[in-house]
Amino acid sequence: MNNYTYSALAGGGTVDQHNFKNCCGHRAWCVKDICGIFCVIMTWLLILFAEFVVMRLILMPSNYTVFSTINMIIFQALAFLAFASHIRTMLSDPGAVPRGNATKEMIEQMGYREGQMFYKCPKCCSIKPDRAHHCSVCQRCIRKMDHHCPWVNNCVGENNQKYFVLFTFYIASISLHTLFLVLTQFAECVKNDWRTCSPYSPPATIFLLLFLTFEGLMFGIFTIIMLATQLTAIFNDQTGIEQLKKEEARWAKKSRLKSIQSVFGRFSLAWFSPFTKPTCRTKFSTHFYSV
Repeated sequence: MNNYTYSALAGGGTVDQHNFKNCCGHRAWCVKDICGIFCVIMTWLLILFAEFVVMRLILMPSNYTVFSTINMIIFQALAFLAFASHIRTMLSDPGAVPRGNATKEMIEQMGYREGQMFYKCPKCCSIKPDRAHHCSVCQRCIRKMDHHCPWVNNCVGENNQKYFVLFTFYIASISLHTLFLVLTQFAECVKNDWRTCSPYSPPATIFLLLFLTFEGLMFGIFTIIMLATQLTAIFNDQTGIEQLKKEEARWAKKSRLKSIQSVFGRFSLAWFSPFTKPTCRTKFSTHFYSV
């Protein structure tokens, strides 16, 4: 059920400027949610654990220099891109609508006439654009909100969906790479001697490898499913929350090419970079969306 009410142009008031940027000195978007912060810390710790086991136990002690060097480069590149994508997803405004912008002055600037009806969110008192949904954690209406993800402590919406897709892609990639390295290390230890194939004792080596296998499987399965879900939603031009609520499309659906360009921009290597913003964006009214 949509969180909006019909309202008519009437009354005055001022726009609530508080919390347009949630923290970090108003320089970056950051959601103050204890559960989300805990999940973010756990994500970082698990990445650091994988970094420790792969480097200290598998690659650095390896006698095969070429194999070790190539896989070090691949692993470190994937880990860096995954971490960067996670940070960008977490600290990017997902597409928040200004709170309290349903004032007479603002509505008149948008071109509404006296008595004309519009959608107004009763929770954040904002004029609700089409396809926006209210997030109870972010306490804002989010444009093209897909879902709120505690692992990135943020909503996935119009402005940061690219970074979230990259995060799932790079975590899935690093998980598969880690599982490959664990299998090669197990084979090496079984073939030779458990006491010489690792700088740690055999029980410690087995525990670290088994835990890393479990982590790789869990993260790999989860992120592959999330990646497939996100790509399906993008191709169908329908967000996760729209699919969940089975909302009928009141908007002109884009082609698959246009849909993916609206998230990633025109095709280039920048698609895979968490440091670039999409170059192909739909233009909206600044009265609606400027934060």
